[in-house]
Amino acid sequence: MNKKNLICDIDGVILHNNDLIPGADGFIRRVLEQEMNLLFLTNYPAQTPKDLQNRFYSAGIEVPEHCFYTSAMATADFLKRQSGEKAYVIGEGALIHELYKAGFTITDIDPDFVVVGETRNYNWSMIQMAAKFVAGGARFIATNPDTHGPHMHPACGALCAPIERMTGKKPFYVGKPSAWIVRAALNHMDAHSENTLIVGDNLRTDILAGFQAGLETVLVLTGVSQVADIDKMPFRPQHIYPSVADIDLF
Repeated sequence: MNKKNLICDIDGVILHNNDLIPGADGFIRRVLEQEMNLLFLTNYPAQTPKDLQNRFYSAGIEVPEHCFYTSAMATADFLKRQSGEKAYVIGEGALIHELYKAGFTITDIDPDFVVVGETRNYNWSMIQMAAKFVAGGARFIATNPDTHGPHMHPACGALCAPIERMTGKKPFYVGKPSAWIVRAALNHMDAHSENTLIVGDNLRTDILAGFQAGLETVLVLTGVSQVADIDKMPFRPQHIYPSVADIDLF
């Protein structure tokens, strides 16, 4: 195996909630010992890399802060490539922080973009404002298409739904399964698709995103997708393992 770079999902692969999946610490240790370029890629936009580093540390894993890349970071990187500098944001601190860092003004006055992430403070006024701006021509951007978490916590895709229904406009989803976030992650880690593996637990997000971006894909069965789901897909992961502890590709 001559792969030099590894992109890895977090939830369902390394952690269940905040608990370590058995053997995941050994997997990360082996990757680092091989001196592979490692990046943890998550669709969840509400935590900063420092937050994620602390989450790993609490589970007994020490990983440098630069090893984390989120859909909030990818959204800011995407918007920097677009014309416009004002955004109306439905989201929490990590997303707003990344947009500020990228030079955007967060405003509810004539924004160029409506950006939706995740927040527990979603309300009628936010829906009304966002729909008004999107109907008026603001570009509709969302961090990720996930509709809910494992305990039915509403996620970004669910928050976008009423705005989409009211305006008839679909958002551009930056996060997995969009190949864009994988390409942004590759740029972030200065890597190329032909020598990068992606490890994930979800055929519809991690594996599809990797497939569309030209990466070699590894499905683990500790999260969303199981063996029975594979025949339902028009694509196949190149490798399937019970968990990251069983991966023997390097």
